Amino acid sequence: MKRIILMFILFCSYTAFAQQDPLFTQYMFNKLLVNPAYAGSTEAFTIDMVNRSQWVNIEGAPETFTISAHSAMRNKNVGLGVYLYRDILGPTNNQGIMGTYSYRLFLGKDILAFGIQFGLKYFDFDWNAMSVKDPDYLFDPQDVRKITPDANIGMYYYSDRFFLGISSKQLLQNEYGYMKKDGKSSFSKLTRHFYMMGGRAFPIDDKIIFRPSFMAKYTPNAPLQFDINASVLFGNFFWVGASFRTGKAVSFLAEFKITDRIKLGYSYDLYINELQAFNYGSHEIRLGFEFPVFSEKEKTAQKF
Repeated sequence: MKRIILMFILFCSYTAFAQQDPLFTQYMFNKLLVNPAYAGSTEAFTIDMVNRSQWVNIEGAPETFTISAHSAMRNKNVGLGVYLYRDILGPTNNQGIMGTYSYRLFLGKDILAFGIQFGLKYFDFDWNAMSVKDPDYLFDPQDVRKITPDANIGMYYYSDRFFLGISSKQLLQNEYGYMKKDGKSSFSKLTRHFYMMGGRAFPIDDKIIFRPSFMAKYTPNAPLQFDINASVLFGNFFWVGASFRTGKAVSFLAEFKITDRIKLGYSYDLYINELQAFNYGSHEIRLGFEFPVFSEKEKTAQKF
């Protein structure tokens, strides 16, 4: 029964004016999921797959899978990309596809990029997936299935050793849920999310680089969230780091460079709040590929 209550609370927070965007611990390795202006910044054709299992051992906890691809074009000012995602939370199923366009201005050794995304989102809420010990047969809501358009914007400023970005998602705030009870109608809608992220690389010696970074996330009627990370790169092939997230969670992450073109990342979130007794943490696995397209541009690629 506790699991059912928890799942209902999660659904209420999901459909209200709260944080509806999936959470990612390894945001610093694939910023396209947060900021469309990131498209093309790696100066290679980049593919990323991320699978996240949140709050393991809680029935109906979030399960998220994304796949994204982006690249700089022959016109060095333009970057293009796309990402698809599926986010499952209890009886809810969110899927979407977003196309990305970025335009880059070269300012000496620095680059300032502006990006925009357009796409479609599909929301599905299946009441039959709810398991209730003592059902109320007078409560007979209809399943919700709806397709809505959406748009995101962002700005991203970066160099070989520094990045700073701001972005906003779910700009159109379309309605996707509807319920009528006792003659009253209520609606649920996507609400705007605002992000800021930044980081800087500090070389310790020829083989070790220290990189602190942060991400702040704001959504109306939800707590402001901060993620503060510190990572170290060893020998240009192995990242290891830790993060602290407001809401009483700590994360540990690592990324391995398997080959020059393939990277494998893993992170584990440990919750030190009231959820600690009910779950075994959250696991996130990332697999990334980079293929050079215009080799003459590799010298301007973001190195971290």
